[in-house]
Amino acid sequence: MSTSPDHRLDELGLTLPPLRRPAGHYRGWTTAGDVLHLAGQGADGHTGRLGADLSVTDGYAAARACALNLLAQARDALGSLDRVAQVLVLRGYVACTDDFVDQPGVIDGASDLLAAVFGERGEHARTAIGVRALPKGFAVELDAMLRVR
Repeated sequence: MSTSPDHRLDELGLTLPPLRRPAGHYRGWTTAGDVLHLAGQGADGHTGRLGADLSVTDGYAAARACALNLLAQARDALGSLDRVAQVLVLRGYVACTDDFVDQPGVIDGASDLLAAVFGERGEHARTAIGVRALPKGFAVELDAMLRVR
């Protein structure tokens, strides 16, 4: 992919949101060597539970919004998304009913966005877990690890 991630966001018509304030006593990101750890991000306006209040389509949109919040944290940490060498791991948590089983379809909203922004560098290992509740009533929360240059 020859287009920079920041330019690719523009091409996709996407703008990174302002940084979210931590919901507790922690930082939005930390680094260890060439790995950037991004703290869990929910997305304002995307609350409820999959299988009760929300459809997979709603959850997909929530995961996409969470991924934009992760990218805002990454840009804050790095100054430019051009410094992202590889999205290593994405962990997705989906607030859902006990019988909801399409967590992967929900978290695809984030995975698809990362691939669109970074190309092959956005391909990652992933976990998609269903949980009973998330902070602030969020439908989805994501955290990630990125290799940086």
